Amino acid sequence: MREGKFKEHGNEGHHRGGHHRSHERSEHRGAKTFRRGKALAFLEMMNVKRATIMQQLDKPEFESINQILVGELKAIDLLINEFTQLFEIHESEANELATVNIEEAGSSS
Repeated sequence: MREGKFKEHGNEGHHRGGHHRSHERSEHRGAKTFRRGKALAFLEMMNVKRATIMQQLDKPEFESINQILVGELKAIDLLINEFTQLFEIHESEANELATVNIEEAGSSS
């Protein structure tokens, strides 16, 4: 008798939406569930870090850590590529964001 009650309770939990919720989550993956503005801001931050490392590669005072900087640059490039694919960010969106940020920086000076 006890075993029957447990089975019934297990079925009841299933009917309360346990399966439906997991199915619903799988349909809403990707950029739609994340604030696109935050994703673009993070991408811009990664691009600023990339630009900083590129500048450091050209400076003689960073020559001793050149290999480390090259490794960091490769890692950041990989992250940027994966991030843009994951959040389906197109190059035009990233360029538009960079243009807006440059204009805002120029007007605040």
